[in-house]
Amino acid sequence: MIGSSWSRAAGLWASGLSYPPDTVSVVHLRYSFRVYPTRPQRQALARTFGCVRTVYNDAVAARRAAHKAGTKYPSGVALARTLITDAKRTPERAWLGSVSVVPLQQVLRHCDRAYRNFFESLSGKRAGGRVGPPRFKRRSGTQTAEYTRRGFRLKGNGRLYIAKIGDLKVAWSRELPVEPTSVTIVKTVTGKYYASFVVAVDDDETLEPVETETGIDLGLTSFAVLRGGRTIDNPEFFRKMERKLKQAQRALSRKQRGSANREKARLKVAKIHEKTRARRDDWLNKQVATLVRENQGIYVEDLNVRGLSRGRAAKSMHDAALGKFLTLLESKAARTGRTFARADRCFPSTQLCSACGALTGPKGLDGLRHRTWRCGCGAEHDRDANAEINIRREGRRSVAEGHAET
Repeated sequence: MIGSSWSRAAGLWASGLSYPPDTVSVVHLRYSFRVYPTRPQRQALARTFGCVRTVYNDAVAARRAAHKAGTKYPSGVALARTLITDAKRTPERAWLGSVSVVPLQQVLRHCDRAYRNFFESLSGKRAGGRVGPPRFKRRSGTQTAEYTRRGFRLKGNGRLYIAKIGDLKVAWSRELPVEPTSVTIVKTVTGKYYASFVVAVDDDETLEPVETETGIDLGLTSFAVLRGGRTIDNPEFFRKMERKLKQAQRALSRKQRGSANREKARLKVAKIHEKTRARRDDWLNKQVATLVRENQGIYVEDLNVRGLSRGRAAKSMHDAALGKFLTLLESKAARTGRTFARADRCFPSTQLCSACGALTGPKGLDGLRHRTWRCGCGAEHDRDANAEINIRREGRRSVAEGHAET
């Protein structure tokens, strides 16, 4: 499983190292498998991707035109009738009829959702960072086409039937737990094809309770410091591939635009990025699985990842992917019945002495040089180990008072 998303019913439990209630909610998981289309199927998929991209771009253009003219935005139903049904009858868009209508309708729903997220972000109804308006899709980017149940079928011989594409060969690495509700055919920048299934299952993945708990102090020198001074080294996947990437990008810049050699050089650069991302994602998922399996309570610091990613250590922050790590950890903890809490980002975990509670630790940018320090009470502290103790205590306190989501 390359990625997963989850949703829980309302109802949080918060009382120390608590356990989830007996109610079972439904979660949606995503399972991705490599597919190997034949040459005619690749050609049919290319037509489908092109039609999906065209309909999406036409929808974005129509809404931009409405905004410029000061008129009401066209509804999804009106766009579907104009950009799909009526467009098929015109000579300019007659080729839309050569592909299944299902992915064309789905991409209009995606466009509508993207605009809804944009407007809710502007008004403050949507939590999280600011979301920008939808942009035009490019031919050189990742191509996708989503099919609902009426557009695909799993066959008994292990093949995946896609409407107007045919039976695709799938490299099954595991069994799907239930019948999928939708599938998205993905073509990556490097030319690989994947089938990404969405399945709805009961949220019953609760693990056996354990007695241990840990705080997590994240950083760049060490990726994380856990309870007892245990550290997780920073793998620095991008740093290790940076020299090879630099050479590939220089070779790409010297190639003539539109030439076959430039396409080969572009593919080489894309493969380096893809390999780096795959290694990082695999490592992050393994670390998250280990932490959730070994600890009943997990407490972290609510880092301002977006702000830290704009400073002097921006490249290292992006390489470490601390934001993605926290998102995966919170999701996995919620699904497995583990207690998870974030200490407030203003909490002085580094400056606070874990022995006496005095704020005598190193402060500011100059304090980053000091990895160990002595408090006035006589206690000597390792900077990161002391921060982990304080984060763990603050997390337990917030959970006990019912202020944290668990």
